[in-house]
Amino acid sequence: MSGTSVPGAPTPVQPAPTRAHGYRPRHTLPFRVEALRQLRRRRTLVMLGLLAAVPWVLVIAFQVGGDPQRDTVPTLVDVATRSALNLTAFALFVSTSFLLVVAVALFCGDTVASEASWSSLRYLLAAPVPRARLLRVKLAVSLTYSAVAMVLLPAMALLAGVVAFGWGPLEVPTGGSVPAGEAMQRMAVVVVYAMVSQLVVAAFAFWLSTVTDAPLGAVGGAVGLVVVSTIVDAVTALGVWREVLPTHWQFAWVDALQADMEWEGMVKGAAVSVTYALVFTALAFRHFERKDIVS
Repeated sequence: MSGTSVPGAPTPVQPAPTRAHGYRPRHTLPFRVEALRQLRRRRTLVMLGLLAAVPWVLVIAFQVGGDPQRDTVPTLVDVATRSALNLTAFALFVSTSFLLVVAVALFCGDTVASEASWSSLRYLLAAPVPRARLLRVKLAVSLTYSAVAMVLLPAMALLAGVVAFGWGPLEVPTGGSVPAGEAMQRMAVVVVYAMVSQLVVAAFAFWLSTVTDAPLGAVGGAVGLVVVSTIVDAVTALGVWREVLPTHWQFAWVDALQADMEWEGMVKGAAVSVTYALVFTALAFRHFERKDIVS
């Protein structure tokens, strides 16, 4: 009798589902497509424009206010107008703890959460873009724009410094100077270390971006992490425990601009930052793979 199964008969094997012709998971959501999407967003253009404008604002401030007054303890501001390299070092110094943190948190914290807030995330996954592929591409694009931001600020500061204060050696606040050629090499080390030290902010913001559908929550959470870490780091009673805080080594790059360059602080800071970054990135992928996407 048709439509009935015979007891003991083998169960028919269902054919395996076939992929659509030409579908390749690795070719979905290409890097260049996501990069162009992020570049067209207003927040990207505004942030990059702000970073490019900050050095010129500093130049105007120094031109209006005159040469900085030397404090009891010499700092980078005391020699900021000596040369383009000094202005670049000062611009990085005043931007490391907040402006660059906001830029990195914005690029990395807004990327996934914004898709969820626009209710477009589920359509991307239905394209279909594999979840791991989507996260990898978005993280790569976010880190690329973060790196652009980290390079744009000192590059523009160097240009503004040449125009306003001329080219010359890097004057060390405590005395002495570093020849311009060697100082440029050290400045490259400073920029690379600044990128590495901000990885903890990038990874934490990216993880929050997979947890919440509110972009401002992810960005604000990453900035809040830096604020809290900085406050706790001021508690000297913690002793060596302060060395494991995400922000304890954020200014270790200053050692590269001394008369005798030192590496110990930067090595420790890079190790702490990379460790945190790996943990938060793993949490982001783990959570997103199991997350119920409803927006």
